[in-house]
Amino acid sequence: MKTDLKKLSKKELIQKILDAELKVENQEKHLQKQEKRFQKRERLYHKKEKELDQTIQEQKQDVQWLKHRVVQLRRMLFGSKSERFEGDKTQMKIGFADYASEQEKQDEAPVKEKITYERTKAKKHKGRNRIPDDLPVREHVIEPEEDVSGMKKIGEDRTEILEYVPEKFFKLVIIRPKYARLEADQDLSLNSEIKNVTIAELPSRPIEKCLAGNRLLAAILVNKYIDHLPLYRQQQIFKRSDIKIAPSTIDSWVAQLGGLLKILYQKLVEEVKSQTYLQADETTTKVLDKTKNPPAGRAGNKTHLGYYWVYHSPLAKLAVFDYQKGRGKDAPRGFLQGYQGTLQTDGYNVYKQYYANDNVTHLACWAHARRKFEKALDNDKIRAEHVISEIQKLYAIEREAQELSPDERKELRLKKALPIINDIGKWLHAQRQQVLPKSPIGRAIEYVTPLWGSLQNYLHDGNLNIDNNLIENSIRPVALGRKNYLFAGSHEGAKRSAMFYSFFSCCKLNKLNPQKWMEYVLENIADYPANRVHELLPNNIDPVKIETFKKFYEV
Repeated sequence: MKTDLKKLSKKELIQKILDAELKVENQEKHLQKQEKRFQKRERLYHKKEKELDQTIQEQKQDVQWLKHRVVQLRRMLFGSKSERFEGDKTQMKIGFADYASEQEKQDEAPVKEKITYERTKAKKHKGRNRIPDDLPVREHVIEPEEDVSGMKKIGEDRTEILEYVPEKFFKLVIIRPKYARLEADQDLSLNSEIKNVTIAELPSRPIEKCLAGNRLLAAILVNKYIDHLPLYRQQQIFKRSDIKIAPSTIDSWVAQLGGLLKILYQKLVEEVKSQTYLQADETTTKVLDKTKNPPAGRAGNKTHLGYYWVYHSPLAKLAVFDYQKGRGKDAPRGFLQGYQGTLQTDGYNVYKQYYANDNVTHLACWAHARRKFEKALDNDKIRAEHVISEIQKLYAIEREAQELSPDERKELRLKKALPIINDIGKWLHAQRQQVLPKSPIGRAIEYVTPLWGSLQNYLHDGNLNIDNNLIENSIRPVALGRKNYLFAGSHEGAKRSAMFYSFFSCCKLNKLNPQKWMEYVLENIADYPANRVHELLPNNIDPVKIETFKKFYEV
C-alpha cells in the first residue's frame, strides 16, 4: 500500500527517509556478504580445480611411468638385454631430387665408366681346428679284416680325434726312508736304542693332516668360484669316482684355506688402497642369518640381503671384493677411509659423500648415463635418440684413442670430445624445463644433471676410462654364482667368498691360470716370509714361474 508523501509531516518524512536508507544499507551488507561468499566459493572452486588438474597430471605421469616399468619388466623377462643403438638410418638424409632443376638433374645423371681392377682371391678354408701338438698321443692301429699276408704296406691313413678322460683321483704316498749310523755290534731290534736317525722333512702343507692334496684343494676353490659349482655338487662328482667325503669336511677345508690366505688378502687390500685410480660398484648376495625369524608360514632360516662392494684398479689390474651387510653410506667408508685419488662410480646416492671431497676426485660413468636414456626410448624417442647419438660420438673418439699414449689421448679428448659434451650440456639444460620430471626422459635428465661435472673429469687425464664397464666385468661371476649356490651359509662365509672372488678376479685381469696360481700359492705360502707375501699376488708373481711350476713329486 503506497503512502501519500504529501500528507506526511516533516518528521514522519525524515523518519521514512532514515528507514529507507537503513533498509538499503542492510541490503548492501547482505549483498556484500553474498558476494564474499561467492568469491570464497569461487576461490575454493579454483583451488579444487587446480588441485584436480595437478592430481590428473600426477596420475598421468604415474600411468606413464608404470607403463614404462611394464615395458622394462617385459623386456627383462622376454626381450633382448642388449643396449645396442643404431638410430634412425634415414636421419639426416634429405631428398633434394624433387626440388632440383632440369639442368641439375642432368648434371647428376650417372655416367658410364669402364673400370678395371685386380682382386685377391680368398684362400681356401683351412679346415677344422687343429688339435694342439703338445697333447699326449694315444695311437690305435686298425688292420684290415682281409688277409694281407704277402702284401706290402704302401702307406697309412691317419685320423686325429680329440678325446677326453675325466679327471682321475690318485693316491699319493710319501715315503721317507729312515737312516741311522749303527754302532758296533748294534742290531735293529725293537729293544735297542738307535741314535742319530736321519729322515727327510715332510713338505709343508696348507692344512695339517688334511686328506686332500694342494691340487685337489685348488680345484675345489676354482670349481666353486670360477665354474660356479656348489660344494654339494662337487661332492656328487667325487661320489661318481667312489670318493666319499662328508660335506662338512669339504666346508672345513674351504674355511681353513680362508684363514690361511687371509694375510694375502690383506696385502691385496693394502695394494688396491694405494692406487690413485679406482672404480667402485656393488652387487647383492643372499646370506643365511640364523638370528632372524623365518617369514610367517615358512619353515627354515631367513636370508639376509648382503652386498659385495668391489674396488677395481684398471692401471694395476687388481680387484678387491669387500663384503658388507648393507648398502648405506657406512658400507664403503671402511675401505675408502683415507683414500686419495680418483674414484669412478655410478650415480648411487651413497657416493655423493665423495663428490666434493678434497682428497677424492669423483669420476662418473657415461655408460650408466647412456643407459638411462636408452630406457627412455619408449617414452620420448626423439630426445632419447639425440642424447644416445651424441654419446656414441664420445665412444667413437675413445675407439680412436685406444692405441694412443695417455698424453695423446688427453689431447684428443679435449679437442674432439669436449665440444660434444658442451653441446649435450646446453641441450639438457634447455630440455630440463620442457619435460615432466617423473617421466623416464625427465628422470634420465635429472640423473645426469648433478653428475655433469664428474662426467667431464675423464677428459683431463688420459689414464682414466670413460665408463665403469671394466668393474662390471669383474662382478659378472658373482651374478652367475648366485644362480647356482643361491646363498652364503653365514656372514663369515660371505667374507670368505669375497676373498676368493678377489684372488680369481686378479688372476683373470693378469691372464693367469687360476688353478696353477692357487696350486703354487698353497704349495709355498706356509713357508713364505711374511714380509714378502705380497710377491704371491697375481699382479706381482712371474707368469713363467706359474706355468713351469711342478709339484715336489713331479720333479
